Amino acid sequence: MEQSEFTTRTPVEFILPDNLVFEGELRSVFSPRIIERIIARLPIQSRIHLWKKEFYFEIGIRMGLEKAVSSCKPGDIAYWPQGDAVCLFFNEMSPFSKVSPIGQFRLNDYNEVFEQIRSGTPITMRQKA
Repeated sequence: MEQSEFTTRTPVEFILPDNLVFEGELRSVFSPRIIERIIARLPIQSRIHLWKKEFYFEIGIRMGLEKAVSSCKPGDIAYWPQGDAVCLFFNEMSPFSKVSPIGQFRLNDYNEVFEQIRSGTPITMRQKA
């Protein structure tokens, strides 16, 4: 995912139990229509699903692909239309099907934490104050 200097950046947080917070940002240059819909629905509460080295959660916006990609890098955030879900990638990989890039999150020590996350874990995605 490449970046433009004319990007509107929206800081977000992904909040899990035990005060675990992933910080990231949505970048409108990636997929502006999708990001606009996501921001309008924040905060979003859902439950995590795991697949390989990614987790995803349903968000209820039902949109198609925008600027689709078939591979993602660690720290990428993408929208997966087939699952109507936001995906966070912890490894370089090819998703189950094409996704629309929407932003990035800071990995820091989260790879360690990823191993502790289970399917069904509650998550809240909200705009960072």
